[in-house]
Amino acid sequence: MGWEAWLTIAVVAGVLGVLVLTRLAADMVFLGGVALLLVTGVLGPEEAFGGLANQGLVTVAVLYVVVSGIQETGGIHWIVQRLLGRPRSLPGAQVKLMGPVAFLSAFLNNTPVVAMLIPAVNEWARKFGLSSSKLMIPLSYAAILGGTCTLIGTSTNLVVNGLLAERTGTGLRMFDLAWVGVPVAVVGLAFILLTTRWLLPERKPPMSGMTDPREYSVEMLVDPDGPLVGRSIEQAGLRHLSGMFLAEIDRDGTVLPAVSPSEKLQANDRLVFVGVVDSVVELQKIRGLTPATDQVFKLEGHRSQRTMVEAVVSGSCPVAGHTIRDGGFRSRYDAVVIAVARNGERLGGKIGDIVIQPGDTLLLEARPSFLEKQRNSRDFFLVSQVEDSSPPRHERAPAALLMLGIMVVTAGTGLLSMLEAALVAAAGMLVTGCCSVDSARRNIDWSVLLVIAAAFGLGVAMDKTGVAAAIAQGVIGLVGDQPLLNLAAVYLLTAGFTSVITNNAAALLMFPIALAVSADLDVSIMPFVVAIMLAASASFATPIGYQTNLMVYGPGGYHFSDFLRMGLPLNLVTALVAVVLIPLIWGF
Repeated sequence: MGWEAWLTIAVVAGVLGVLVLTRLAADMVFLGGVALLLVTGVLGPEEAFGGLANQGLVTVAVLYVVVSGIQETGGIHWIVQRLLGRPRSLPGAQVKLMGPVAFLSAFLNNTPVVAMLIPAVNEWARKFGLSSSKLMIPLSYAAILGGTCTLIGTSTNLVVNGLLAERTGTGLRMFDLAWVGVPVAVVGLAFILLTTRWLLPERKPPMSGMTDPREYSVEMLVDPDGPLVGRSIEQAGLRHLSGMFLAEIDRDGTVLPAVSPSEKLQANDRLVFVGVVDSVVELQKIRGLTPATDQVFKLEGHRSQRTMVEAVVSGSCPVAGHTIRDGGFRSRYDAVVIAVARNGERLGGKIGDIVIQPGDTLLLEARPSFLEKQRNSRDFFLVSQVEDSSPPRHERAPAALLMLGIMVVTAGTGLLSMLEAALVAAAGMLVTGCCSVDSARRNIDWSVLLVIAAAFGLGVAMDKTGVAAAIAQGVIGLVGDQPLLNLAAVYLLTAGFTSVITNNAAALLMFPIALAVSADLDVSIMPFVVAIMLAASASFATPIGYQTNLMVYGPGGYHFSDFLRMGLPLNLVTALVAVVLIPLIWGF
């Protein structure tokens, strides 16, 4: 090997080492590695950044827009509300949770599915006296397993399929992976159900014992045309809200305190809730409830284009000492007060009658421009945005789900390629108003796309300089020339990489090695490609190997060893099933 090969080995090893030993952003580390190979002449510009034109990467970017439409309309929340019910036991709860999550993750990006469900699962666990630590890792693992079942289940599948199409001229279809992915998912889910009692300990999140001093009193109206009319408090899911309780119902001027769970909701009921800000955000997203103040409908633009903001009133604020109505808050600030927190007190009466005092924390609904205008204003001590607080466009949810269905059907039947189907669905989301252009742009994870593009460059360097061929020969020399043993070695090597770096990067680094192994053995590349797809996604042994594992790490109160204890056996079980089945479907 020449100096180019040794430099490539040093760069790849350096990238892996930096990612493992530091907390530097993965996209910057990978781009730094590619830049070094470009500057030294190992790669040309087209080779270094050719990944940006890869069909798989473009498809991943377009799918972010599709998922944005599902998320902005509350489609995922709408599905989950109908699938999660009252569990009779912990295994029953895990079945109710993991089944829908695995199904959703087969057609949607795992990250937003898990992000939407973390607060819902926390609330669900508290409501029925379950341990969150027994549900959070199963939530992440179910999303990962579901993603292995279809071509669009994870970005890794799309990216590797794009490479396969470039090298061979043909790629996998929508449901080709299901022949192996579904059995792997079923075995994996069964393993989780059978072993969580012993392998997952009881944990408590580090912040679970702390209370939020900002307790708001919020009034919501039951929409006469919504789905909650005629349902009981229990059926509507309003009895055991996380961090919030229903204090009373105002029905045509008659106040019903200490509301019974069997009380049926009627049109225009005024519901008074008391709770913390995160719960207020979730309350605003429930279909069939609208803010009791009609002021929110007098602001310009649709509610989905607004956000929730917390602002602490200063002594020089011109509305201090006046009621919210008399002070003309909406016209003065182009924002509407949803609730007021004051020293832990519950403020009774209608929101417009509350007299604002210095030090009050106001929960506002406003356009994003409010933050820029008031951040340095003397009217407020502090202004901060509440994350993920834009009200969903529930009326667009059927259209969003229809677009998703069209994408799945057209791609699954081969009527359109995966990229074409995703483009049609994304365009449909924008045209029907399921998501705005701004929200679509915000939801594209550019860091993920940069990692993928840069990892393409490193993969090209490994192939061009002969590093991939040398590693392939080393693998064959270690395990012999048996295709099945080499398949197992490629699977385990990919799984090892993806445990310490991102799944996309692991797959892209392994692809040229797998290509060289199949060429040396003179066998089909297909079994090795499928093995890389599954191994790169099936990352259970560490919290850093897959983004959804990191997302549940804090809410579940886990230790690093919890993932190792549960995930390593699961990795081995799924690897065994995959390595046995892959050659039966795609022969050598």
